[in-house]
Amino acid sequence: MKRTGAQIIWECLVRQGVTDVFGYPGGAILPAYDAMLDYPIRHVLVRHEQGATHMADGYARASGRVGVAIATSGPGATNMVTGIATAMMDSSPIVCITGQVGSKLVGSDAFQESDVTGVTLPITKHNYLVTRADDVAPAFREAFEIAASGRPGPVHIDITKDAQQSSCEFDWDAAAPKKPEFRPDWSASPEDYRRALELINGAERPILLAGHGIMISNAMDIIRAFAEKANIPVSPTLLGIGSFPASHPLNLGMMGMHGEAWVNQAIQEADLLLAFGMRFDDRVTGTLKTYALAAKKIHIDIDAAEINKNVRVDVGIVGDLRDTLEHLMPGVKQGDRSKWIAHVNELKGDVAVRDIQNLPDDGHLYAAHVINDLWRATKGDAIIVTDVGQHQMWEAQYYHHDKPRSLITSGGLGTMGFALPAAVGAKLACPDKEVWVVVGDGGFQMTMCELATIVQEQIDINVAIINNGYLGMVRQWQEFFYERRYAATPLINPDFQKLAEAFGLPAQTVTRRADVVPAVEAARNNRKTVVIDFKVEQEDTVYPMVPAGAALDAMIRRPSPSPIVETGADVL
Repeated sequence: MKRTGAQIIWECLVRQGVTDVFGYPGGAILPAYDAMLDYPIRHVLVRHEQGATHMADGYARASGRVGVAIATSGPGATNMVTGIATAMMDSSPIVCITGQVGSKLVGSDAFQESDVTGVTLPITKHNYLVTRADDVAPAFREAFEIAASGRPGPVHIDITKDAQQSSCEFDWDAAAPKKPEFRPDWSASPEDYRRALELINGAERPILLAGHGIMISNAMDIIRAFAEKANIPVSPTLLGIGSFPASHPLNLGMMGMHGEAWVNQAIQEADLLLAFGMRFDDRVTGTLKTYALAAKKIHIDIDAAEINKNVRVDVGIVGDLRDTLEHLMPGVKQGDRSKWIAHVNELKGDVAVRDIQNLPDDGHLYAAHVINDLWRATKGDAIIVTDVGQHQMWEAQYYHHDKPRSLITSGGLGTMGFALPAAVGAKLACPDKEVWVVVGDGGFQMTMCELATIVQEQIDINVAIINNGYLGMVRQWQEFFYERRYAATPLINPDFQKLAEAFGLPAQTVTRRADVVPAVEAARNNRKTVVIDFKVEQEDTVYPMVPAGAALDAMIRRPSPSPIVETGADVL
């Protein structure tokens, strides 16, 4: 088949099973957009190219499939950079396609030219500058394999305009990726497995640290079987939430800077840490000088670069988590860690208040009220897409996720503006699922232009704005560490209800606890996107908090008594 490079782009996407792409046209990518009309792929017209990458990212995280974003050269391509870096930090498989000026103009500072392959080199698994039509198909086939294999991540393909316009023979089979002749053998030795089993079976105070890699390797069932057989309590990372059911009695709750106080304390007392598909991020460990000094450590990860990168471990196994656990499971003994689990439960104090029917209501509206009521109204069965900041941490604490891929958030890069566009991608990936955006008033304003995309594409999601009139997390740091000198954190916001209505969307403003559930239920029963502006307490604080550079158990805890929690508040 003779095809133009532009046609080959879509021929490849169709054969890769792509049904949706997110993009914004421009001169250097126009040949591809012209060819697109002849192919059965839905194009979602975003309002900013960063939104396209976040939509592709949300699509990938919700489905496990590769998301695709497309943009033109120069500013179109550079606008994608933040979204690409977000996907890289959180191991999300996306392919970003950009047009480029003609190959004879590359390097000449032509109109709308940028060295985008140079820009994206550090934040992609791989990238390509394609200057010939003959190279389009091989680049696309290889790009999709790289994005989805091993530790997933973003791949960028930059295609010159003349490569899109010229023609060549299209041979899908001949374009199959060629495997490298040499690959290092990272497989674990029998001694590694023997030593790991010896540590697991001999531990008295173990904790399983459940990371995002559990969902990437589809190892949720075997992780549960492993934890139940060995009777080992489990603590998820932020991106690991949903990999192990929140309602399971072995689930301790999230670890880390804003994790549960008893979890951080237990990690410091543990004699074995089982790090499964996680990378010992600084938000998880606190200062490494004092991190879990009494514990032996087993680290299983598909990325060899993560082993011993941040934390020295006693056994490091490189490989797919599911495959590794299937190898280990027969040697894991039935465990009796009842004394250890009882001790950890004692560390909790009286904190079951988070799970009672109604959190205390003192007449003020708190973010915890909103999120906990949202959990109850949706019965925990929605996909929640959060932005970054205080609301992100409250969501992790007060919305209890039993299902994988039900929390989508920017963890590693911490990208404000992520939630609204990522939720669009999640909804297109899972059209039968209820999708909620939980976003702060600051982050919402970074990408609120995508409300226009939502209207044009007739997408049904719901938006809960946690509006406290501040850049809340930055304000919290200023409160704790800068003597309440609130430099550049107070916000003068628009009327979000009127703003949504200007886009033709139904909206509501909520200021009282009693109105939270009715507003949520009204949104759930509406077949259009609904925006709810929850005006919450302005100077509320996320507790606990591990100060930067402090030991994991050196937490700032909630003063007691508290309007949110009653007895046991000092450990929250």
